[in-house]
Amino acid sequence: MVDIEKKKNLDKLFQQIIQQNLSSDAWAWLADKVERIKTEEKTLQLNLSFAQLPRMSGKNNLIVQPEDLAEIATLLPGFSLQGWTADRLARVWLLMQLPDVDKMVYLKKIKNLFTVAEMNELVALYSALPFLHYTEEWISTCEEGIRSNIGTVLEAILYHNPYPAHALSEAAWNQMVLKAFFNEKDVSQIPGLKTRANQALAHTLNDYVQERLAAHRTVHQEIYRLIEIGK
Repeated sequence: MVDIEKKKNLDKLFQQIIQQNLSSDAWAWLADKVERIKTEEKTLQLNLSFAQLPRMSGKNNLIVQPEDLAEIATLLPGFSLQGWTADRLARVWLLMQLPDVDKMVYLKKIKNLFTVAEMNELVALYSALPFLHYTEEWISTCEEGIRSNIGTVLEAILYHNPYPAHALSEAAWNQMVLKAFFNEKDVSQIPGLKTRANQALAHTLNDYVQERLAAHRTVHQEIYRLIEIGK
């Protein structure tokens, strides 16, 4: 979903930010692992590197310069590194280095990671959706993540992630938005929230409003705005 030239620029920018946030030893370790996964067809090297990475990078919040944040927003509108940790970006960048020439090998490696991932690994994997090759192949994976009851995983899909607005069907998008409201997530951080408003979503949200009012519960004001836009 990101064109080749912009992806190259983001790749370089992410590498720069990672190097600024990692020790020289940690960066040398990561660079070595990248070279290994580029030539290894099996999934073992990638799985091990992906799992071990936080022990090398640490889990501190990223320090990103304002000019870099601005450039990222220009290259990929809706995307942001806000709230990210060093290991999260390093994992996403690691995935961006995977060769994609052999589609079946590429898909197998990443789908295997989704299968065996623990919570923080899932956060990184869903955060990487905008940067993965073969965009359409990850729609069902994204939909599965939306059904997750793990808050941080759901937020990785919702917050500053332009993939859902770009790739999901209307039905899947509507389900995601409803779940965001139901779980009291910060919907202001969902890219495309207003541009993808639609009549079916307006009807669903209206029913949701009636249920909450009947139960004497508060209603998020953004729901009313989306209902009005979608009419």
